[in-house]
Amino acid sequence: MSAVTAPKQSARAQDAIALLKEDHRQVKEWFAEFEKARSSKAKQTLATSICAALTVHATIEEEIFYPSFLKATKDKNKHHEAAIEHDGAKKLIAEIQESDPSDDYFDSKIHVLSEMIKHHVKEEEQPGGMFAEAKDSKMDLVTIGEQLAARKIELMGERESVGTEKRRW
Repeated sequence: MSAVTAPKQSARAQDAIALLKEDHRQVKEWFAEFEKARSSKAKQTLATSICAALTVHATIEEEIFYPSFLKATKDKNKHHEAAIEHDGAKKLIAEIQESDPSDDYFDSKIHVLSEMIKHHVKEEEQPGGMFAEAKDSKMDLVTIGEQLAARKIELMGERESVGTEKRRW
């Protein structure tokens, strides 16, 4: 999917894991498009999309999914590791947002962010990872998915209303 098109919205309610995995796949596509992009305009558009999507994704995980996960599983190690990974990604996202393709380090920052996110996604999605543990717990993943979706829409609306996001994610 190109950074100029909207992601598919499911007609049926998604559980929390499906929604979060869908976000992971979308950002992975945009990172791949960035690697192939040659024009500064395309790189800037993709970087803006990636940073916005990851910011919204991290927020919904931190506000809704991670607290629910910790309450249901009591697994502080997985929770804390995910929170620390988010902190590192947010710092790099802030640097990218303060930058543009004319910065000699711009492409490298996006590449490093991509690697950080690949690692984070692997940790969450692997057998025995956070998502597997969440599925094995008493978490109500459908209700949490509905909460994640509602908060995601709210955050995307806030981004558009303040003009920081002129697009389609």
